Amino acid sequence: MGKPTGFLEYERVDGPVVSEEARIKNFLEFHGMLDEEARRKQAARCMDCGVPFCQAGVMIAGMASGCPLHNLVPELNELVYKGRYEEAYRRLSMTHSFPEFTSRVCPALCEAACTCGHNGDPVSTKENEKSVIEYAYENGLVKEETSAVRTGKKVAVIGSGPSGLATAQLLNRRGHSVTVYERSDRIGGLLRYGIPNMKLDKSVIDRRVKLMEEAGICFRTSVNVGKDISADELKKEYDAVVLCCGASNPRDIKAPGRDAEGIYFAVDFLGKVTKALLDSDMGTETDDKASGSSVYTSAIAAKVKDKDVIVIGGGDTGNDCVGTCIRLGCKSVTQLEMMPKAPDVRLDTNPWPEWPKVCKTDYGQEEAIFKFGHDPRIYKTTVKEFISETVKAKDGSESKQLKEVVIQSLEPKKDEKTGRMMMVPTPGTEKTIPAQLVLIAAGFLGSESYVTEAFGVEVDGRTNVKTDPGCHAAKTAAEEKPSKKKAGNSCRIYTAGDMHRGQSLVVWAISEGRNAAREIDEDLMGFTNL
Repeated sequence: MGKPTGFLEYERVDGPVVSEEARIKNFLEFHGMLDEEARRKQAARCMDCGVPFCQAGVMIAGMASGCPLHNLVPELNELVYKGRYEEAYRRLSMTHSFPEFTSRVCPALCEAACTCGHNGDPVSTKENEKSVIEYAYENGLVKEETSAVRTGKKVAVIGSGPSGLATAQLLNRRGHSVTVYERSDRIGGLLRYGIPNMKLDKSVIDRRVKLMEEAGICFRTSVNVGKDISADELKKEYDAVVLCCGASNPRDIKAPGRDAEGIYFAVDFLGKVTKALLDSDMGTETDDKASGSSVYTSAIAAKVKDKDVIVIGGGDTGNDCVGTCIRLGCKSVTQLEMMPKAPDVRLDTNPWPEWPKVCKTDYGQEEAIFKFGHDPRIYKTTVKEFISETVKAKDGSESKQLKEVVIQSLEPKKDEKTGRMMMVPTPGTEKTIPAQLVLIAAGFLGSESYVTEAFGVEVDGRTNVKTDPGCHAAKTAAEEKPSKKKAGNSCRIYTAGDMHRGQSLVVWAISEGRNAAREIDEDLMGFTNL
């Protein structure tokens, strides 16, 4: 290692973060970077541990430990410590498609498995990764590789999220002609419309997409495959089709009063907010110079301002909703989590290098604590009923507007048939609280049926597309199992990302896309050098 005693000499120091008071006034990214000298010290903390779980990407006790992309983390940190950023970028690019995305939104599986974190603070690998990729962009090092010779094979990628982009990148690099279809008006999928701008500035996506276009990848937006264009048309035109449509079927809350106006799925809500921001140039045309805040006047913003907001779900998406609503001027925000609060420190039953099952207070909760004086989360709680009131509009029409919600406490109870612990309602714990806006962030149930039905692919009990273990070729009703593509065979269907493995992380989606590209290339060409 560059400095074998670095982990003994230096304490962990994270990059600067904009204060809650300042950052809730806009939707700008708020994580900065350390200067060169400080960053090199942080990279020096990477110890000669012998067994770097940080890059293992293996499953331990049903949870991922280390990076699923198998980034060679110790090598990267050594190069950063020595100030050899160009070499660090080359090293990172060998295993990673888009470090600029994961260095902003990944929960850092590498750091959770860091040996240095076993008895102290882990190495700041995520921030080191960001420093490398941003240096590379600033110095013109980032270029999309293209093949001097085209293979004559054509591949359609359906969906432009992280798995679709990763698949397209590698297949285009190999020399195949790749077209990416996206049903939204802009490229990026979940990266664009599922993750708020303050976590991932959309210009970061645009600069990568521009490079991919220049490298020969064709992007077609506002095309909803399965509706605007048929699966049969694509099968006739392409040698392979890759379904990377995500797990975009949201889980609903089937409580009485669900038909009231003012109840939205979280990702739909976040997407509308981001679209409004992009369409209005991030609100800069209506900046309030006196307060330093941006004024957002879109229809979706009007639904939030001065409203009591309930967010159902305690995960990352729920947290994003909390932060977004605070920026849009909500009156109050409450986040309901059906599970018990996780412990503040690791339990003996959750040893390193397992993923740490501990309570995390994310940026949205931090901002709620600053704004309202308390943590917005209420644990072991769900919605029992939505209560609305009839409102008459000026034109005489009537609507049922959400007014309140009845919440109820939950307690864990073992199911006698399955033996699983279930969260069940506790009688007599009902409580009514005001709410004019409810955002459902209760997770997803898998892929949307109109796509899977259009392509005739089989799905499992969670509606993920079926494949053989470790493979990406989709199983169809016409065949018991997928077979290797032979010369002259009809178009094969593949899948990658959340549509394949279920709702997961951006880093897993990128890994899925890269693995799918290798499999497709081998099927098309008989071998692969990806």
